[in-house]
Amino acid sequence: MPRQVDHEERRRRIAEAVCALIDEQGLEGVNLRDVATRAEVSMGAVQRCFRTKEEMLRFALGHIGRRVTERAHGRVVASPAQSAASMVGHVVGEVALLGDEHRAEARIWLAFLAAAAVDPALAAGLRTSYADLEGLLARLVAEASPALDARREARTLLALADGLTGHVLIGHRTAAEAADLLHAHLAGLWGTART
Repeated sequence: MPRQVDHEERRRRIAEAVCALIDEQGLEGVNLRDVATRAEVSMGAVQRCFRTKEEMLRFALGHIGRRVTERAHGRVVASPAQSAASMVGHVVGEVALLGDEHRAEARIWLAFLAAAAVDPALAAGLRTSYADLEGLLARLVAEASPALDARREARTLLALADGLTGHVLIGHRTAAEAADLLHAHLAGLWGTART
């Protein structure tokens, strides 16, 4: 009897391999042979899952975006008793990828961000991830402070998180300095009494 193949699991495994290669060598270092080797599947299996390298990269981008978004949503669900203002801080902290444990994701995300500047398909994938995160942040900001323009503040927080991610990766700021900047911005947003 032929073995059943979990195609979605295989696609996720391939996406993980793509992300690992991007982390080590950048987007230009991703090739079919290395992806197959890293994912421990045949080149034919990779080609059956993805018709082109571009399709594979788009899936890997969505995969990394979903991981970050799911973690951000998880922070909200895991602590429903927290104030909305606290949850905003936790979500933005997840998105900024400042922790050592998220450094590889930060490098991968920024590699995709740079490539998306000249690749409309990757740019569309990034816009989807940002829209999901912006929606979550806007809901939390509106709950925390109805007087604020929640959508504008959500956009600002995402831009700040991305900027801090880049600053930490290139060594312009330490992770602790970036976290302090993020907390200072949030303190200003809520007023010092709410920090």
